Amino acid sequence: MNFFKRKKFLGILTAMTILTTTGILSSTPAIAADMSNGAANFYKSDKVTVIKVRFKNQYNMKIVGNLFFPKGMDQRNKSPAIIVGHPMGAVKEQSSNLYAQKLAEQGFVALAIDNSFWGESDGKPRNAVLPDIYSEAFSAAVDFLGTRVFVDRERIGVLGICGSGSFVISAAKIDPRMKAIATVSMYEMGAANRNALNHSQTLEQRKQIIAEAGQQRYVEFTGGAIKYTGGTDHKIDANTHPIQREFYDFYRTPRGEFTPAGSSPEHTTHPTLSSNTKFMNFYPFNDIETISPRPMLFITGSEAHSKEFSEEAYRLAGQPKELVIVPGAGHVDLYDRVNLIPFDKLSAFFKANLK
Repeated sequence: MNFFKRKKFLGILTAMTILTTTGILSSTPAIAADMSNGAANFYKSDKVTVIKVRFKNQYNMKIVGNLFFPKGMDQRNKSPAIIVGHPMGAVKEQSSNLYAQKLAEQGFVALAIDNSFWGESDGKPRNAVLPDIYSEAFSAAVDFLGTRVFVDRERIGVLGICGSGSFVISAAKIDPRMKAIATVSMYEMGAANRNALNHSQTLEQRKQIIAEAGQQRYVEFTGGAIKYTGGTDHKIDANTHPIQREFYDFYRTPRGEFTPAGSSPEHTTHPTLSSNTKFMNFYPFNDIETISPRPMLFITGSEAHSKEFSEEAYRLAGQPKELVIVPGAGHVDLYDRVNLIPFDKLSAFFKANLK
């Protein structure tokens, strides 16, 4: 997920949305990837086995995922399982595979999925925004895991990274089969699009975005080209905003850059302009307290520009709940910097609550 520029800079606006011009910033050489703090997005564990899986959601759309489980696991026994969702605009190969492997090393069955319209999962046009279908992917993953002979369907948890944090909350409110819910570096995609970070977007600016999306629908309905918005800049310069630089270092360098087969590097991370306003009708924190007494864990960095969303979710959620703030960590740091990510905390949370 990332930030974008408009004709005028409208304050710090939200990732993967809000702004409409696709301007690529002027030419400077690509910066080297910052691999500090053990950055390991493409981690390959020698302690787990992985298989590609495919299953349908409730609307007959194919979901594709990577299923990880400990090597030597006795499949005659029923194990706890965790579904892992990737950042908004990303794919399972970016952050969620890493988390799934680390959890599988701790004895869990872990499933990293591509959400609908992204990666290898179904959905057209590609990169379209439809929050209910995004949330449905997690319930479909419960359907799949809960019908495996080696999974205990009463011990299935969910973990959402960045935008997926808001999708798993939305799903968990109406799917009690999700027994423990965790988020990392969460973006509340509805509030982020309606208000921007720190409520920096005005109502008039919001209406301007909605109006432009409406006009773009005419273009696409009559056969015109799809237009994309938000996402990560493809080039940076001395004037690039620090938040945009943070995302660039992950999505546009060898640290985390990945283009799924059949996709275009120019479109990776960018949702479609005409559909992105769907987020403005997305309110995942409404009734979040009804998830209780199922436990919730919110993890964010002390320096994360997105920290407000985890703090708000924690404030509104019912008990039991916990907020963990990682000292010195920014938003994207918790995508892949193994030395900062509190995997021990995540493992302990799921072990305690998926007994």
